[in-house]
Amino acid sequence: MKNEYLPYKVTIASIQKESFDTNTYKVVFDDEKTRDSFDYRQGQFAEISILGVGEAPISITSSPSRKGYLEFSIRAAGSLTNKIHEMKVGDSLYVRGPYGNSFPYEETKGKNIYFIAGGIGLPPLRSLINMTMDNRSDFGHIKILYGSKTPDELCFKQELDEWKKVENTEVWLIVDKPCDGWGCSIGVVTELWKDTDIHPKNAVAFVCGPPIMIKFVVQKLTQSGFKDKDIIMTLERYMKCGIGKCGHCNVGEKFVCVDGPVFTYEEIKKIPSREKVI
Repeated sequence: MKNEYLPYKVTIASIQKESFDTNTYKVVFDDEKTRDSFDYRQGQFAEISILGVGEAPISITSSPSRKGYLEFSIRAAGSLTNKIHEMKVGDSLYVRGPYGNSFPYEETKGKNIYFIAGGIGLPPLRSLINMTMDNRSDFGHIKILYGSKTPDELCFKQELDEWKKVENTEVWLIVDKPCDGWGCSIGVVTELWKDTDIHPKNAVAFVCGPPIMIKFVVQKLTQSGFKDKDIIMTLERYMKCGIGKCGHCNVGEKFVCVDGPVFTYEEIKKIPSREKVI
């Protein structure tokens, strides 16, 4: 059996600058056998490391429907991530995983889908978004509602434009602080309720972003008539080991790294309020 703590070596194949502090890294496994056999599901994460520097949990933003590589959107926010931002194409990283549960996929076929994200919350959802785009006829109407502080901090700008062109798909953008030439909405993401209809009938909503943003989006969704089980989100916790052993990510009776990071609002409501998960 493979040692759960033993990472795979990967090579950086490309680096896409998303904003002033966030890059998306496309990596490939050095070992071809691992490259062919590594399976993951939309919404899972991996532990990314540089030997001698550290390790951190990062969502896999690439889609399982697109083979041969992994992608991670990484914000420079600490010693490890700052070091990764100094790296170049051809440099090596280490990856172990995948860990956690995943966004439901088969269960959402035939439904209308709402993706609601704030800031760096779009990368975890991108994995599922591209799964739906690659199998577009399996789903109903899709709306992507995405907000950030400034236009520069919007991730995947090119893909946002591409998603807009897909039939039966809408993309709504909003920022707190617009720049010259900004032609979309201004404010926080919940302000988009004024711009577009949000209907719960035969629909499911996927939410990812800062906890305070998730809190208010969930309030708007429940006010719009969404059932708790149809509101699906991710929880932010420091998932140190990734396999439910260290206890760093414990909330109530759950370990976010094993039981999550994906939860329905129905599940979240059962976690003791003192945990303040959202």
